[in-house]
Amino acid sequence: QVQLVESGGGLVQAGGSLRLSCAASGRTFSTYTMGWFRQAPGKEREFVAAASWSGSSTYYADSVKGRFTISKNTVYLQMNSLKPEDTAVYYCAANGRAYYGGSYPLGLGSSYDYWGQGTQVTVSS
Repeated sequence: QVQLVESGGGLVQAGGSLRLSCAASGRTFSTYTMGWFRQAPGKEREFVAAASWSGSSTYYADSVKGRFTISKNTVYLQMNSLKPEDTAVYYCAANGRAYYGGSYPLGLGSSYDYWGQGTQVTVSS
């Protein structure tokens, strides 16, 4: 069982930056595809970013492209030029199956086997 723990959330002004980190208990992420999702109050969870298990491919939601960067080696989400609409609980997620083959749409939450508890990001205007 993989336990994920996010950290780095907080309150920041619009235009500011935050770095969210994701740690796994007792494991490394070398064979895991990693993703970040977020959920704002009253809204459904949405995909933010993902990195393939090798780290060679990264994917971003259009809303964060050019502002957010996902890192796979040390799992973090660098968030720059934050906007009030980025306010949400951010979740780290891991897929341990992709390493062994198969196709998993990384924008879908169902593609991930493990989830963290989430960390709150609040961007003030």
